[in-house]
Amino acid sequence: MSINTLVVKQQVIKLSEKTIEKTKEANVFFSGIGDFFLFLWKTTRETFSLNFEFNEFLRQCFQIGYKTLPLISVTGLIMGLVLTIQSRPVLVDFGAVSMLPGMVSLSIIREMGPVITALICAGKIGSGIGAELGSMKVSEQIDAMEVSSTHPIRFLVVTRVLAATLMIPVLVLYADALGILGSWAGANIKGSVSFVLFFNQAFRVVDFMDFLPAVIKTFFFGAVIGLVGCYKGYSAGHGTESVGKAANSAVVLASLLVIIVDLIAVQITDMLL
Repeated sequence: MSINTLVVKQQVIKLSEKTIEKTKEANVFFSGIGDFFLFLWKTTRETFSLNFEFNEFLRQCFQIGYKTLPLISVTGLIMGLVLTIQSRPVLVDFGAVSMLPGMVSLSIIREMGPVITALICAGKIGSGIGAELGSMKVSEQIDAMEVSSTHPIRFLVVTRVLAATLMIPVLVLYADALGILGSWAGANIKGSVSFVLFFNQAFRVVDFMDFLPAVIKTFFFGAVIGLVGCYKGYSAGHGTESVGKAANSAVVLASLLVIIVDLIAVQITDMLL
């Protein structure tokens, strides 16, 4: 057998191995999509079940909402403060400092407040849910719940998804209010604007249709964060390493989906208005 024939055979073997690896990766990708939609169907079905775990739902609302308030408070204040400090010199150059409150309020209410708050929640809430359910999966607590006739989807997943869907819009509104308050503080660093005058100018340019689409899309942000965190934790593998992987992948995927949902919401709002 000649050397050229051996070289050709080695190249064919390498190409075959690469093709097999790509096929395996594609199978894993599409099977993951199928598993997610199956998980979504089970969650939706259990959401409308008669035996709703109301006490667990309230506990998750407390965990997701109240425990996240300090982080959201700091984020909201800094968001408004930084946006004001960065925007003021440009408006001074154009002689439009009076437009600063309205510009900041519109920016925070329509886009920056919902998206930044949702990304912060994706990091804290998504990773927390993924790590919690992942550790329960590794320690076989979920399997024990199934054996004991307790529905883990209904008790663990539905309550967390609904709590995130309900509480994240509340956190966004809270962050928006603190963002505008931080903007007033930033405006008084190099100037002097009364509290009443600043808020009158801030809300004079805000219309109801500026407020409504921003609130509606935050419900989808919450649902996405809750679903991704629960799915990654619920489908975690064996071993302690899978807990960290579940938390990490939950944060990455939830943040990416929040941006995609925001892009879709902006396009729909632009077509309707």
